Amino acid sequence: MFLDFNMQRDILIVTLKGELDHNSAEEVRVKIDDKIDMNEAKNIILDFSGVSFMDSSGIGAVMGRYKKISYRGGNLFISNVNKNVNKIFELAGLYKVIKKYNTIEEAVGCI
Repeated sequence: MFLDFNMQRDILIVTLKGELDHNSAEEVRVKIDDKIDMNEAKNIILDFSGVSFMDSSGIGAVMGRYKKISYRGGNLFISNVNKNVNKIFELAGLYKVIKKYNTIEEAVGCI
């Protein structure tokens, strides 16, 4: 899993590329948490445009970041979700707590 980080105002934008599964979830957790703490991010946008596969470990990684940023009074948003990953989010009920946008720009504009 490759992660690219970008800060805009108080928003940490994380572009994920690869498979978000049991092999990569821990690394994703650690790297994103480090960036949240280092940059004092208030909001996070996870860009799923490069994610080809996600399993339950990926769901756990996303929900963990949601909880972490929520404790800080912020929000987590997702963007660019493909059809397969979208189905995982729907089945897991994540859209009840996490807002989805079609693009990063759309998400940034709504924060």
